[in-house]
Amino acid sequence: MTTTRGRVVTYVALIVGALATLFPYYWLAVMASNTTADIYATPPRLTFGGHLFANIGQVFAKIDFFGSLLNTLIVAVVTTLLVLFFDSLAAFTFAKYDFPGSSLLFGILLATFVVPTQLAAIPQFDLMAHFGWVGDLKALIIPAAANAFGIFWMRQYARGAIPDELLEAARMDGAGFFRTYLSVGLPVLRPALAFLGIFTFVNAWNDYLWPLVVLIDSNHVTLQVALSQLNGLYVKDYSVVMAGTLVAIVPLIIVFLFGARHFIRNIAAGALKG
Repeated sequence: MTTTRGRVVTYVALIVGALATLFPYYWLAVMASNTTADIYATPPRLTFGGHLFANIGQVFAKIDFFGSLLNTLIVAVVTTLLVLFFDSLAAFTFAKYDFPGSSLLFGILLATFVVPTQLAAIPQFDLMAHFGWVGDLKALIIPAAANAFGIFWMRQYARGAIPDELLEAARMDGAGFFRTYLSVGLPVLRPALAFLGIFTFVNAWNDYLWPLVVLIDSNHVTLQVALSQLNGLYVKDYSVVMAGTLVAIVPLIIVFLFGARHFIRNIAAGALKG
């Protein structure tokens, strides 16, 4: 009886948690399908309206949605690929190889967690201006090609997931560092790479401050900056803003569903092998 009651409580808690998580997306869709007057109505309207496609049409008319979407997609995909490569390579080195100064270097890396991102905006902008990258997508991609969190996360995972015996066997077979990394390290690190890929893609997709600072051409912006242009100076049509936001999160949902399935599949495969 106690076990059954515990299961019921667990399921109820999971259902409540899932509903609480999904409600903001439902409310976003409701606001995107109604008018701004409906949003301000008292009591608020909790059902879908018939203005979704009209609001989306206004989004496409007011901003270069597909151009900014392409810019954001390029930045997010390239940044994610670079982070997965450089962070996993650095983490594999820190986790499984001893070299002079490794502890000091990793400590300095961890210390960068303390530095706020906004504090580095001015010197980073000056550096991008020196390279002539201001207004170019390279200014968004290159500085984000590696990050301390990814290296820390991958290192912690690699230390426990990659047996030293596999590395020793690879060395005995004559494999060099990169061959060992590709043939031994990456296959074991797939679950961690899936999580880091989702995390990096979402952060790159949602980034607003740095693209706003460094992309000075209003016709060459990312999606988040373009969506902010929907807000007028005196009149704010929140239904149109919500419609743009709703369309903008669709790629994130697709990436999450694909990445989460890959992540869970690799975790399950690792558990079965263990």
